[in-house]
Amino acid sequence: PIEVMAVRGPETLRHGPMKPVGLTNQHKPDEHPYAVMQLRQDNAAATLYNIVGFQTKLRHGEQQRIFRMIPGLTEARFARFGGLHRNTFINSPRLLDGVLRLKTHPFIRFAGQITGVEGYVESAATGLLAGRFTAADRRGRAPLPPPTEAALGALLRYITHESHGDDFQPMNINFGLFPSITLEKTTRRKPNRREKREALSARALSSCTNWIKEL
Repeated sequence: PIEVMAVRGPETLRHGPMKPVGLTNQHKPDEHPYAVMQLRQDNAAATLYNIVGFQTKLRHGEQQRIFRMIPGLTEARFARFGGLHRNTFINSPRLLDGVLRLKTHPFIRFAGQITGVEGYVESAATGLLAGRFTAADRRGRAPLPPPTEAALGALLRYITHESHGDDFQPMNINFGLFPSITLEKTTRRKPNRREKREALSARALSSCTNWIKEL
């Protein structure tokens, strides 16, 4: 929840759900916002908006007090206050094989958030994978998972590898899931994080190109 992030420091939210990077004001191009809050239209009449990324355990009265401090929301009427959503997911590393089949009933596949992936893109992508794997089965071909050096392959390995079953928790795609990569040290310094991520990305693109050719 947002208050759990906030206790890490006064700048934390500015680098999370209130990140202002990339936002410009055409009327005041030289001004840069300190932080931003995103409102998502929630009805066709444009009378109801949702504050994005503000899951919270705060009591309703405290939410109202804090939100009214935000410019533009002083006189806002709140249709409902924030809360925490609970994700339901299975222990995929224990239950699923490497192509998303239920180990005890291989004719059943799981995909999406219930497998323990976080995020819209990740959930949709596992659904597409499940579809491709099923199509391969129907054609009598062996399903070809994406390479673990690429983002989706790394995430697929995370949710299906038995070593993750003891303390399995949902996960977004992130660089921490990628297999490690070794870069040569220069005479001046060790490779920095940006250089490592660029190398990981280049390797991922190369491996994906080869995977697509195999498909």
